[in-house]
Amino acid sequence: MTTTVLGADVLGTPTTTYRAGLIGSGIRTSASPALHETEAAAHGIRARFALLDLDELGHGVEVLEALLRETRRAGWQGVTVTHPAKQTIMPLLDEVSADAAAIGAVNTVVFDRGRAIGHNTDWSGHARSLRTLLPGGLCEADLRSVVVVGAGGAGSAVGHALLTTGVAHLSVVDVDVRRASALATALQQRHPERTVRAAGPGDLPFLLADASGVVNASPVGMTGHEGRPVPSTALRPDLWVNDIVYRPRRTCLLAAAERAGCRVLGGGPMVALQAADGFALLTGLRADPDRMLATFEATQP
Repeated sequence: MTTTVLGADVLGTPTTTYRAGLIGSGIRTSASPALHETEAAAHGIRARFALLDLDELGHGVEVLEALLRETRRAGWQGVTVTHPAKQTIMPLLDEVSADAAAIGAVNTVVFDRGRAIGHNTDWSGHARSLRTLLPGGLCEADLRSVVVVGAGGAGSAVGHALLTTGVAHLSVVDVDVRRASALATALQQRHPERTVRAAGPGDLPFLLADASGVVNASPVGMTGHEGRPVPSTALRPDLWVNDIVYRPRRTCLLAAAERAGCRVLGGGPMVALQAADGFALLTGLRADPDRMLATFEATQP
């Protein structure tokens, strides 16, 4: 028996030119609807971007196939994807981009002539935010040696972004050293011209003493996951610090880094710029990154 998950009130009508939505759990406060609908309005497009919250729907990832089928049949341009579906959705797709396959996660699915094609814009959003918005700019010295904390899906996308941007030496740190080792091995295979190694949290003071930058790609510091992913004593003025957590906007790590005199970049720009890349994939239109950054700033507490 085929399961029907979404009603007509969610799927919308064909009179709406751009229809898409976000699949995930606990996403009620997501910035995605404002980012996509505001950008669509700037292009003169009627849009509806829905939140398909698995928790509120009363289902888990077992309904992903049904969600793809129902939204595609309703004429949606596609969906965006977040936790816990970024990996689980991949086998359900007809095609996956090279970057998404390399990262092992999909965050945007485009419906194109009956096919569901997966992409990953987390890495491109992070790379662009770092290149264009790190205070003082990003120079060659900043790419000499970088530490990324967190070896999950976000860590994989950030690691791919950093190595693609030109980081020469990357250290992957995770509380689960085996997971860090697995990601470091995968990244090294994808980027043989770089040096990638794995480590545990206890190695952070040593690693940061020789690093030019550090990125927190773990949930530590997020609302509900209080803590500091990096010891404050390891921060110094010539170290740049990026925390991809965006709730709260000013995490404990960013506050400590500012006090230490570091150049800092929060997680908001990555969110806005990955959404800009996703909007372009879903609509075929170029999103204005400055406008989407402004929308994020205006709509997020």
